[in-house]
Amino acid sequence: MKTTLETIARNTGFSKSTISRVLNNKAYASRISKETVDIILNEAERCGYTPNLIAKNLRINKSQTIGLLVPSLANPYFAEIASVIVLESRKYGYTTIVADTMENENMQNASITNILTRQVDGIIIVPCGSNPAYLEQTNKQCVPIILVDRYYENSPLPYVVTNNFHGGYMATSLLVRNGHKDIACIQGPPAAMTNRKRIAGYMSVLKENHLEDRAIITGNEFSIQNGYLETKLLLNNERRPTAIFALSNNIGLGAIKAIREARLRIPEDISLISFDNYLYLDFLEPPVTRIGQMVDEMGKMAVKLLNESIANHREIKSQIELSPEMIMRDSVAPLISR
Repeated sequence: MKTTLETIARNTGFSKSTISRVLNNKAYASRISKETVDIILNEAERCGYTPNLIAKNLRINKSQTIGLLVPSLANPYFAEIASVIVLESRKYGYTTIVADTMENENMQNASITNILTRQVDGIIIVPCGSNPAYLEQTNKQCVPIILVDRYYENSPLPYVVTNNFHGGYMATSLLVRNGHKDIACIQGPPAAMTNRKRIAGYMSVLKENHLEDRAIITGNEFSIQNGYLETKLLLNNERRPTAIFALSNNIGLGAIKAIREARLRIPEDISLISFDNYLYLDFLEPPVTRIGQMVDEMGKMAVKLLNESIANHREIKSQIELSPEMIMRDSVAPLISR
């Protein structure tokens, strides 16, 4: 059943005129309370309502503003992506509204609804969750959306991402070539596309080398704490891994802390490779071998695609994967050297 202003009015108890003012970003001028605004926006998001008037205004009147949604600004990787996109957007004359979705799909959809009321011209998003329906609806009816870093399988939404499968494959191959068979993989959110593809690359190498029965996959978020706690547990296993593949730099930092507390040496006692590239990893002892992503290129390309869609009033269908790179340092060693 189609959601209308009458539906929202019936469910919230507010008048259609009040709801219309809120959905058209006129709440402040009409002295409507924040509590009322939140109730109306939450109900509109809950029942999947996208105001036609907002969609029309967004298509006709450019605000030179875009929205940017990321899963965690506390994560240096996402903060770096945000910084690149904000800076690049300025070159095209856009002001950027940034929202942190906290790796929560419901919060993501609510943030999109809120950003639409600001009459943005388009949205760039590092998506979370597994259901692209609300993003697809927004992209089709309201404003263009470009996904960056992550994407949804079997969705027409345009994206610019890293080939994470290849990155996972390269990292695991390096460890296997160095004689490692018990390789622990500490992952991020299991539902995240980046995580799933990196795991797929890891498992592909193990299967090729008949090591799939020795796979160790653990963890649940791209955080230092996750890397630290999971490594603590791994090092206390009866079958201690000889190498760790950390699926993010944050995870890798937590793993390093746990390894040092166990009075083990990297790489003499245990090898380590991480995903993502940060300069500070070269100043650790030893410098960390990692899989680097083309963050600058990813962010700049996403902004370029979004600007093309806005400027030319056309749908973008590009789905682009960029190749990762192996950055060799000193945290991986042959198993026989022990």
